Amino acid sequence: MAPRHDLTADGAKPSAAAAPRTRVPHAAGAGSARLGTGGTGGEKAPPPVAGTAGELLSGYLHHQAAELLRALRMHEETAGSPEAVTETAHAVRLLRRAARRISATLHTFRQLLDPAWADELSAELNWLSELLTREYDYANRLSRLLSALHRLSSAPEEPDGAGAAGRPGAGAARAGALLERQLTLLRTRAHSAALQALGSGRFHAVADAVAVLASEVPLAGDALPDTAGHRPAHAVLRPSAEHAHRRLVEAVDSLPFGPGALAHTLTAAEDHYDGSWHQVGLLLRFVRYAQEVLGEESPPLSTAARHLRRHREAAEAAGAAATAGRTPRISPATAYALGVLHADQRHEVEAARLAFCRVWHPAGGADHAPVHA
Repeated sequence: MAPRHDLTADGAKPSAAAAPRTRVPHAAGAGSARLGTGGTGGEKAPPPVAGTAGELLSGYLHHQAAELLRALRMHEETAGSPEAVTETAHAVRLLRRAARRISATLHTFRQLLDPAWADELSAELNWLSELLTREYDYANRLSRLLSALHRLSSAPEEPDGAGAAGRPGAGAARAGALLERQLTLLRTRAHSAALQALGSGRFHAVADAVAVLASEVPLAGDALPDTAGHRPAHAVLRPSAEHAHRRLVEAVDSLPFGPGALAHTLTAAEDHYDGSWHQVGLLLRFVRYAQEVLGEESPPLSTAARHLRRHREAAEAAGAAATAGRTPRISPATAYALGVLHADQRHEVEAARLAFCRVWHPAGGADHAPVHA
């Protein structure tokens, strides 16, 4: 019988501690030179990882599963308590952190695991993470938009009136009230959906699967001891990490960069390009978490990931402002304020893109990034 998810994490300790992290200058794989290394010649190869591939992969998944179980238990103990709102939000962040790492690891190293099991658990963890974090995302989006409205309204006006065009004007208060109504409604619906799902059989099945993962990983292929033989762990695991990095490089190469890129952020095609950037953020997570499995760390990739998180938050906030601006029968002043707010967030999107580009191509900056035809 599969263990229940409400067992304590102490009863599901990982069989191996998380691999120690060593600092490496670039991302894993031959393509890591794309992050401003200027080539791989003269670069020292990272030291081999101790243990077998199966032990390393299992140890990482055991650890993340135990972290996810602890977060679930913390969420169960604090959810619904007005005095524990901060603790509940912290539990949700920990849950998303562990769920993303498990899901990405199952995806990247799929050929070393039972593929049907990996695909199913990865999809269910994505569902659980999105389900529990959605209401907090709406709250953060509202806070971001209201802060931006306050900042724009408080900006000092130039003596010649040049700064007036960037101010939300008299409609700022009503724009803020409209955003609060819409996003609070969405947050309430997300909260209700989460409460309903937490009592469902689907949730309990996912939690049980994570409890099993905390002590058992269905390895396959070269991760099996009798298959890998005497091959070192990095020789078995690194090809999958390199494949994830190649996919990231290809996705970045297809992005619109350069001086004309701003035009893409303020047109009807902005959603299309946002999706491409969000995909890069997803692939970047795969690469970073593969590095964690190998015991490596790349500060440039961590910085790039922060810029892409800023990009997603700004893009989603701009989308919320645009949705509010399409509300029927709002006053012209309110619509104007929402338009100013939307433009402000789209410029935040562009700033995040340029910052990412400078990290990805540090030698030449954004102007030397590949241009999308």
